Amino acid sequence: MRKKLAIIGANVGQKPLVLKAKEMGIETHCFAWNKGNDIICSKLADYFHPISTNDKEQILEVCQQLQIDGIISISNDSYVPTVCYVAGKMGLTGNGYEDSLISTNKLRQREAFLKNGVNSPRFVVAGEKSDYSLLTYPLIVKPTDRGGSTGVMKVEKEEDLKVAVEHAKKWSFTGEVIVEEYVSGAEATVDMISWKGTHYEIVVTDTETLGGPYFMKTGYHQPTRFCDDIRDKIIAEAKKAITALNIKYGASDIEVKVTEEGVVKIVEVNPRMGGDCTDTLLRLSTGYDYLKAVINVALNQFEKPVFSLNKYSGICFLSKETEHLKKIIENRKDDPDIVTAEIYNDELRYLQTVDERSGYFIYQSNQRRNWERINQL
Repeated sequence: MRKKLAIIGANVGQKPLVLKAKEMGIETHCFAWNKGNDIICSKLADYFHPISTNDKEQILEVCQQLQIDGIISISNDSYVPTVCYVAGKMGLTGNGYEDSLISTNKLRQREAFLKNGVNSPRFVVAGEKSDYSLLTYPLIVKPTDRGGSTGVMKVEKEEDLKVAVEHAKKWSFTGEVIVEEYVSGAEATVDMISWKGTHYEIVVTDTETLGGPYFMKTGYHQPTRFCDDIRDKIIAEAKKAITALNIKYGASDIEVKVTEEGVVKIVEVNPRMGGDCTDTLLRLSTGYDYLKAVINVALNQFEKPVFSLNKYSGICFLSKETEHLKKIIENRKDDPDIVTAEIYNDELRYLQTVDERSGYFIYQSNQRRNWERINQL
């Protein structure tokens, strides 16, 4: 009998998950509010259930009727609590519901890090009576409940703080905002998969950003350029962070900063697979099928990661700030390392959100490539 997999969310971020599950011969059930064009997976999945991703009780009822074998979501933190709630109620593999409310909230994360000795920036909750005097400028202001750098701003001086807080509130679902000290240095991410509380690192990836004020991501390159000593520090602190959040199963995407002195600080943890084609990049650089792995965890099946490749891969995003990439994309046939490329908006815009990107290209190489890194860390 075919396994049944519930997938929370039906937007484009879930598309690789649906296609991989179907490739594995699994019956797919997508749950999402039937609204606008943000339900691309409604036609890809075997079954679509027009229920809000926040309506965990109704989703639970349907999943119980279907007797699903696992539940999962990728690319969106807001879906994680529903996944964990249904998994807990049905005795399926997943993290605790109460833990998910902490791991999907940047403030609760910071509190957990502080309690468990995880190295992360000092912070204050934004409010009329908040005391920012203990923080050293520059500061980072961000919504506690959004990802993808949405609503994030860097503040250099006190008189600009109020504007940044209001900007972050506009993007927050709850209106809750956190203010923390800016950590200078190089940015990286760690992709991990966990099983029964044991965390397995997959790869450390170098991250390119535009810097302040919005810190939009412009590219990812793996494996990292960091030496083995720094890489080991990154992995150790990342494991400490997800342990502090009581993440025991599935994918985690951990963002870190490394100072000039080699100090590793945790920026935040995303308790799900990273976005921006993470699964594709990992397959190209390591040969590891990350999507298959996270599906198998949801179905209470696990195999320790094995890597069949040792290559370089990455993705570069096109915008007004990175317009030099346009010629690379247009002439992609001249470069055998470029796997895929697309320009989907001829108008190049300055980035404040990921939706303002105009295109991208993905590459795989036997040697490290220099794509004219534009960020100044």
